[in-house]
Amino acid sequence: MSTPLRGLVERRLLPIIESRMAEEPVILVQGPRSVGKSTLLRGLASTTGTEIIDLDDIAVRDAVARDPGTFVAGPSPVCIDEYQHVPLVLDAIKAELNRDGRPGRFVLTGSARHEALPRAAQALTGRLHRLPVYPLSQGEVAGVREHLLEDLFTNPVDAVSAPPSTTTREQYIDRVVAGGFPPVLGRATVASRGRWLDDYIRLSLERDVQELSNIRQAAALPALLGRLAGQTAQVLNITSAATGTRLDHKTADSYIRLLEAVFLLYRLPAWSTTLIARSTASPKIHVLDSGVTARLLRLTPQKLAARSPAALTEFGHLLETFAVGELLKQASWVDWVSGTGHWRTRDGDEVDLVVERDDGMLVAFEVKAAGRVPGSDFTPLRKLRDATGDAFLAGVILYLGARSYSFEDRLHVMPVDRIWAG
Repeated sequence: MSTPLRGLVERRLLPIIESRMAEEPVILVQGPRSVGKSTLLRGLASTTGTEIIDLDDIAVRDAVARDPGTFVAGPSPVCIDEYQHVPLVLDAIKAELNRDGRPGRFVLTGSARHEALPRAAQALTGRLHRLPVYPLSQGEVAGVREHLLEDLFTNPVDAVSAPPSTTTREQYIDRVVAGGFPPVLGRATVASRGRWLDDYIRLSLERDVQELSNIRQAAALPALLGRLAGQTAQVLNITSAATGTRLDHKTADSYIRLLEAVFLLYRLPAWSTTLIARSTASPKIHVLDSGVTARLLRLTPQKLAARSPAALTEFGHLLETFAVGELLKQASWVDWVSGTGHWRTRDGDEVDLVVERDDGMLVAFEVKAAGRVPGSDFTPLRKLRDATGDAFLAGVILYLGARSYSFEDRLHVMPVDRIWAG
């Protein structure tokens, strides 16, 4: 089992927030609960000498709801934690910006997607800059600055040159099952981590989802989420997910959007470009954190270490969710990524993740839970390379083997842990 997390982790997002404050009047840092948003805000407030308005505090929340204008008129930056509890505060911020619209006026954090809040959609149009915050990356946990995505866009051939990996299959399993939530990584036992995850999932469903919408069939949410976890890293099938939950397709779809709104899961869209039309419009579904996925499916390191067909399939999906999540974290730290998605041919060949730069150049990834890569595994990446021509910079198969190597023109193989190598 992995070593418990010790001490305060340096987050890659903090200097990004500080740099964007020089240009944007309002910064919104949004992501799931317990991911470290409040810690980020405290770090920012300590460097600027400002106070935090914590709307998780019931007394503070009530006071702000009564008179939001008083609270947004303080010295810059005004830091508001969990702003979604009092969406009315956005109107007060808008009025304040009408008087003084300089950059760096407000920094907000939220545990619900901005577009999911009824009053939030129009209040700060054109003035709100959103930054996603994910669970801890593997590099943040290890104190290593990851840059694989940047390297592949800059010089793919050099990016392949790396020492052999020493990470074992068992160590990969431990990382995948642990996920990236700081409170989980701070616990020493699988049982203790499981208890925290159970509480996190329960509170997210009973409090956060229903705070956004007073849904009629709340009792169906745990079963629906469990079925969606069983689809992680697969094309979303709403009808299948609704089976057994007594939800019709329309209701299930609306509930899935609520689960997305509180960052329990996300849809990875089908990718396309002007160079090539997408062959499927169906998104893939991913649970945001692989540790949450494993807990929902009751997959322990011991179960995943078995060599049964079921365990191999389950670990394959979990590993893809884990690896795609790590790469999306890296994409969130740069400002030149214009799009991400998956690509699937009509023949069923699939590329797990395509990352497109704002100039149209792209890098693609396939994730394999195996220690070797036969030539046939390159078929989807080869098709994408041939279809996109010179825009295709690199296609990478991430696997559980030790060596990094180039297979053929712009197609490479790398160990999964190359994602977070320094």
